Order: sequence, then structure tokens, then C-alpha cells
Amino acid sequence: MTISIRLTLDEEERLEKLSQRTGRSKSFYVRAALRAHLTDLEDAFVADEAVDAFEAADRRSRPLSELKAESDL
Repeated sequence: MTISIRLTLDEEERLEKLSQRTGRSKSFYVRAALRAHLTDLEDAFVADEAVDAFEAADRRSRPLSELKAESDL
């Protein structure tokens, strides 16, 4: 699959320099960055959905200190 992205001048220059220094393609580094961060982005999205569902169910959150005291931890 081919996609197109817009980079800032700084991002473009840094990517170009890294590519030249290492002999790897810019695409290699874009794919590596995507692989490195895609799981984190997916996890954040799932967490946001969970919070939204929690709040929609009218559930109340509590501070950790309150939960610890309640659990005798």
C-alpha cells in the first residue's frame, strides 16, 4: 500500500540525514516509526473507548489512595 504524508521541513531534513548516514531508505525509517508507535496509538484508542463506556454507564471513579485504604493495602 502506498500512502502520502506531509512532513515539516525539520522532519524531512532529519529523515534525509538519517537515511544518508545509515544507507537505509527513508521508507524503511517511516515504517520502523509506524511499527514502533502503532501499538501505543491503538492502546490509547482502546483506553479512551473504555473511559467513555465507564462514564456512559454512570460509574464513579475514585482516587487510588481511596482504593488502597479500602483494600487495606
